[in-house]
Amino acid sequence: MPDRKAKLELLCIDRGLKMTDQRRVIARVLSESSDHPDVESVHRRATVIDPNISIATVYRTVRLFEEAGILAKHDFGDGRARYEETPDEHHDHLIDIQSGKVVEFHNDEIEELQRKIAEKAGYRLVGHRLELYGVPLDGKAERQK
Repeated sequence: MPDRKAKLELLCIDRGLKMTDQRRVIARVLSESSDHPDVESVHRRATVIDPNISIATVYRTVRLFEEAGILAKHDFGDGRARYEETPDEHHDHLIDIQSGKVVEFHNDEIEELQRKIAEKAGYRLVGHRLELYGVPLDGKAERQK
């Protein structure tokens, strides 16, 4: 598997984005995140590496990466925009509404069902986003980490 940081930076360069040192730090933080962080989380992590990065710089950089198609923005119902590197392959999300933990998953049966629903309504499905919200069953989800 290729280095995600290198991939993210290459995508930025590929899209003609100038890669400043601060943008590199923000790109690295995002590449190393598996928890769909919000801007404040990205800022906290970035300032550990470079204390001079302002929250405004993080907001501008995240917006720039999103507009360039490098980041995907999500709203998981908690009032915060959360981000992940634009995935190579489609996946859906299950959000634990107690902890905020996000579980990525792919299910071929769900994908086929969505296609059939669109077709039955007279449409060809060209994209979708599925978010499931739940709470752990008797703490079992927490133990299965």
